[in-house]
Amino acid sequence: MCGILGVVAKNPVNQLLYDGLLVLQHRGQDAAGIVTADGAAFHMHKGGGMVRDVFRTRNMRALVGFSGIAHTRYPTAGSAWSAAESQPFYVNSPFGIVLGHNGNLTNAEQLKNELFRQDLRHVNTNSDSEVLLNVLAHELQEAATNYKLDPATIFAAVSGVHRRCRGAYAVVAMIAGYGLLAFRDPFGIRPLVFGRAETPRGHEYLVASESVALDTLGFRRIRDVAPGEAIFIDEDGNFFSRQCAPNASLNPCMFEFVYLARPDSVIDGISVYETRLRMGESLADKIRRNYSHLDIDVVIPIPDSSHPAAMQLSKYLDLPYREGFIKNRYIGRTFIMPGQGVRRKSVRQKLNAIGMEFQGKNVLLVDDSIVRGTTSREIVQMAREAGARKVYFASAAPPIRYANVYGIDMPTRDELIASGRSDAEVAREIGCDELIYQDLDALVEDVRSVNPRVTSFETSCFNGVYITGDVTKEYLDGVETKRRDGAMQAAATQLDLGLEMVD
Repeated sequence: MCGILGVVAKNPVNQLLYDGLLVLQHRGQDAAGIVTADGAAFHMHKGGGMVRDVFRTRNMRALVGFSGIAHTRYPTAGSAWSAAESQPFYVNSPFGIVLGHNGNLTNAEQLKNELFRQDLRHVNTNSDSEVLLNVLAHELQEAATNYKLDPATIFAAVSGVHRRCRGAYAVVAMIAGYGLLAFRDPFGIRPLVFGRAETPRGHEYLVASESVALDTLGFRRIRDVAPGEAIFIDEDGNFFSRQCAPNASLNPCMFEFVYLARPDSVIDGISVYETRLRMGESLADKIRRNYSHLDIDVVIPIPDSSHPAAMQLSKYLDLPYREGFIKNRYIGRTFIMPGQGVRRKSVRQKLNAIGMEFQGKNVLLVDDSIVRGTTSREIVQMAREAGARKVYFASAAPPIRYANVYGIDMPTRDELIASGRSDAEVAREIGCDELIYQDLDALVEDVRSVNPRVTSFETSCFNGVYITGDVTKEYLDGVETKRRDGAMQAAATQLDLGLEMVD
């Protein structure tokens, strides 16, 4: 889950890319980077932390040019920020290319070996984005005649990327002296949308992870990049597109609608806000059918993603809706924070209960999902400490029982509270009196009903079905082993730093 932007404009783009990253900050708070193109020269600045902390006035002044790309990164659990793995990445052969990537390649290790032994390319980090960049560079080299590029040649190279790469990827890239390239994996798992702005000097184009970036930056949304499609915009603002993958199909990630995306975004023609309203309606129907015995006094959302669902649920059940938690908006999203200890400490810093809304009441807390259970457990305890008589808990998403390998940070099954546990066991783990999960069929219908043309979704974290067809038990075991080793290494590093500070 990262945020990516790409722009070709008639005016300097440094401020526009910076503003766009701020809008996409929710997609990653670990690192940020901007690259601008001035003719055949690239200008790059990137670093760790929030967007506002990475860029200073002197950095922005150095980012000259009328086109560029930008990236905001979120951390994987057990990993500390590494300057080497912040994006965009750069390669200078056979063409100068910078690339930003949202997603995850499931065959990155195989590709890394191929790049080293067959393509004679060296990958310097553990990032699959650098692998993807080098695959693209190699395919451009193979497709080009006399090291000259045109749209047809570039699209042929993207076809080569699709043949070799597996998994989920939405990509923005700049080719020095040529223009902006953007493409999406053949399954359309990760989102990518583009828009256009009219200026006195001609068309400007913006590509982004979410439509909210287009809205806030003054671009009119044209459409989403189709699965397997590539678009290319040259330095003069001429637009080209081509389908580069046979048998492409649209399977957007369901978790974008549940949690990841901003509610004011539209993904593949589906309003995120509207889907969350419908999730509340489905939950209300389930409570009316199966939990009518619960004596609920008030419905309280857990800020922020659950607000639409909780609001609609309370309306359909004719129950009072109250804001029982106040959020400190200067704390990051706990779901994307690495490490259980960091998340647990962060919950109390992020939320504070309003006692009068809990005192002596049976409260129904509504959240978008339950992943590891750390946040849910702390919030249930806060509700009890604030005086709640009974605490019921409703999740707008079904139980998350399986690893996600397509770019969302929840890959190990032993970290998922619902993995191997019944609903009643999860309820005991988080300490609530009753737990109500959304049904997967209902969730899919909630999202599909907003745009019936989208008939399939990537729902592997709920049902264990991996849409790309290449995820084996051995692969999942390897990912989890690597993740555990990374977590141990990160913990050891933090301990060493702490000891150094004591000394």
